[in-house]
Amino acid sequence: MKNLFTILFFLLLFIREISPQWYQQTSNTTEDLLSISFTDINNGTAVGKNGTILRTTDGGMNWNLQSSGTTKRLWDVFFTDENFGTAVGDDGVIVRTTNGGIDWTLQNSGTTSWLNEVNFTDANTGTVVGVNGTILRTTNGGTTWTPQVSGTTEYLYCVCFVNANVGTTIGYDWTNFAEIILRTTNGGAAWFEQTSTANYPFFGVSFIDENNGTAVGTSGEIIRTTDGGTTWTTQASGVIYTLNCVSFTDINTGTAVGGNGTIIRTTNGGTAWEIQESGTTKWFDGVCFIDSNFGWAVGKDGTILHTTNGGVVFVEEEKVNKSPNDFSLSQNYPNPYNPSTVIKYSIPIVSQVTIKVFDVIGNEIETLVDEEKASGTYKLTWYAAQLPAGVYFYKLQAGNFVETKKMVLLK
Repeated sequence: MKNLFTILFFLLLFIREISPQWYQQTSNTTEDLLSISFTDINNGTAVGKNGTILRTTDGGMNWNLQSSGTTKRLWDVFFTDENFGTAVGDDGVIVRTTNGGIDWTLQNSGTTSWLNEVNFTDANTGTVVGVNGTILRTTNGGTTWTPQVSGTTEYLYCVCFVNANVGTTIGYDWTNFAEIILRTTNGGAAWFEQTSTANYPFFGVSFIDENNGTAVGTSGEIIRTTDGGTTWTTQASGVIYTLNCVSFTDINTGTAVGGNGTIIRTTNGGTAWEIQESGTTKWFDGVCFIDSNFGWAVGKDGTILHTTNGGVVFVEEEKVNKSPNDFSLSQNYPNPYNPSTVIKYSIPIVSQVTIKVFDVIGNEIETLVDEEKASGTYKLTWYAAQLPAGVYFYKLQAGNFVETKKMVLLK
């Protein structure tokens, strides 16, 4: 009995909680979002149903609707820099901007086939793939699109080029229930077939160089190549839901998203994939990372999620066995810090608590706490190794109590 009381005492004294590091952004739409493209930490564009185009210039703090000039569903969008972008969709629709989406111009694709994905290697050179084996190529920013011979009349879902010449497109032959993997090394003048042992529909592909690539698809299937697609190896994803999109930022680090709010992450080239907490069951169709830390995922009903640390948990919280009389927010310690610091706060009654971190110009960097808390004193450890040195502010809001303090990250 004595041992039981001892165990219970320590369970009450130290309750460790973790906070998911994907948080929702306000998209200002309920339309399904199907693709997202960021070129840097601030500038990004998302597209979706009914010609929806959303644009942000502050990392997603604010999303603004743009006029696409079409009501067709837009399946994919790709930007080469903050100004030049192309979106593709149903019935052969291609729209183009050269000024960050202030204006979108319809281009002549020469087809009425659904166009599923677009990929550019520079402002002028791009490839589009779609149904009926459609492959279109431009070398002048879409002023003209030239059909290429794919060798199939079935569905091509995704395409990725690592330079102007070397690219891969993947699809599925729904007539014969067979995978389609096509490869080019001369800018699409010729496409040749590749095969894997998986033989599933794959909906997303990401190559980091000419040799290393990953494709994701039905029932959590993942295949990986390290020799340019000569051989493909099946990987265990640990999930059962369809994976729709994958984004790698280096040979080891990648994230895939899919059905039922699924987000999975690898830091070793797919040898192991870890399931991350998205906080939603919404279907995800698109994901984009600009580096190993900063990423966005989009999906059903206008859902947009954002992470600044690759989606890993980097907040540890500890409840101290103490009943406070007042709300309070203590100065973090150490301060300055590198790379972690402790933030202590107290709430005398059950409250909805949020703690957010902002940079010096007011941009929201991270949500550390966002949930109802029982009365108590809490200490959380925040790991900020992924952020640049500088001044940051952390803000506690609990009921009507609000307090903000300054902290300094050194490198």
